[in-house]
Amino acid sequence: MKKAAEKNLFDFENLGKRVKELRIANDLTQNQVAEALHVTPGYISNVENERTAMSLRVLSYYAKLTGITLDSLVGMVEPEYEATALDHEILAVLSELSNEKKRKLLDTLKIWM
Repeated sequence: MKKAAEKNLFDFENLGKRVKELRIANDLTQNQVAEALHVTPGYISNVENERTAMSLRVLSYYAKLTGITLDSLVGMVEPEYEATALDHEILAVLSELSNEKKRKLLDTLKIWM
């Protein structure tokens, strides 16, 4: 049981890096994120550079802005929730795909099954 608990610990050390990676992957600037979250660009810079931590409120808004679950953002997915969190993340990615790419993905998945 201890190993499972350790696996789901909050990853404080890499949260800023994760926040930056998600921002870049979503083609967002620090200014755009700051505006969407009602904070300053300096605050976003400080978070990305591990100088400050986001509040739970801001973390939840950031997760929504970047299309992922809060659990997957902070690295604390409970085993019982992991499948559901993964489903939500997949659905968020799928919603961004064109119909043509969705068809290709479906064809690929059928090959794997």
